[in-house]
Amino acid sequence: MRRREVILMVAGAAAGYSRMAWAQQPLQMRRIGVVMLYPENDPQGQLRATAFQRQLEKVGWTIGRNLQVNFQWGAGDADWVRSATDRALRQTPDVLLANGDSAALTAHQSTKAVPIIFIGSGDPVGDGLVQSLAHPGGNVTGFAVMEPSLGAKLLGMLKQIAPQVAHIAILMNPDNGTHKRVLALLEAAAPGFSVDVVSASARETADIETAMTQWGQEPGYGVIVPSDPITNSRRKLFIELAARYRLPAIYALRAAVADGGLMSYGVDLIELFRQAAIYADRILKGEKPAELPVQLPTKFELAINLRTAKTFGLEVPSSLLATADEVIE
Repeated sequence: MRRREVILMVAGAAAGYSRMAWAQQPLQMRRIGVVMLYPENDPQGQLRATAFQRQLEKVGWTIGRNLQVNFQWGAGDADWVRSATDRALRQTPDVLLANGDSAALTAHQSTKAVPIIFIGSGDPVGDGLVQSLAHPGGNVTGFAVMEPSLGAKLLGMLKQIAPQVAHIAILMNPDNGTHKRVLALLEAAAPGFSVDVVSASARETADIETAMTQWGQEPGYGVIVPSDPITNSRRKLFIELAARYRLPAIYALRAAVADGGLMSYGVDLIELFRQAAIYADRILKGEKPAELPVQLPTKFELAINLRTAKTFGLEVPSSLLATADEVIE
């Protein structure tokens, strides 16, 4: 037998033994901590949690047998996020999943030993989470949620469906760096659409009600609600106030359109939780976050509620309908 054939046989046997060793090793309980930043009774939070856990089971884990997934549910300010992250880390996870910008940054500041996967951030390098997208270089990797053309796209869609809009109001979580970047993108794109941009905090219910009441009593306002655990969990309040004052609004979540919102444009966050489960599996099996590139969003989804448009007295252009991924009639 030739020397090359012997080497290939040995290499193949070694690889096969490695796979068998992984399959036959004694069951060891591994732990994933999740800082979810949704109230536990929020359907959107539950959808994300379910998608994450089902994907883990698809790749071979059995929750309760060789894997524990421990969730920290809730929403709050920076102090609450720190407390939730501390609780998650005290459970000695093998991997920590951080949902949202504030959770990602807090986790990064809290540990350099535990591998972290984030879902959030519009600029992971600028936020200091990673050294580069291709080579994160530390204990953090994950999935970003913003791309540079977002501001112009949001303004363009709002102007198509509501040409009378002259003022764009964005409801923000002040602790979310991505929201600040979305605001900057909107301000940069605004002159091209002959609009001005204002902002208000969405952290407290009273702030939301005050801002939307003021905008609703003045002509020419449209509203943008970017994605964040705090804004996502208050989507029904936004929808109710937008309907009361007939404010054309675009949300980040398709769920908002199903709940009666006018339109949504954003990444498929549930799919990002599935992808995060795949990264968690790879880390649990020995890969390092430093070796797993940060993923940028590649697909944004547009949903439109024609019933709401009709209630607002708006006509949706056929060109916009043609690009929609979902239309509720």
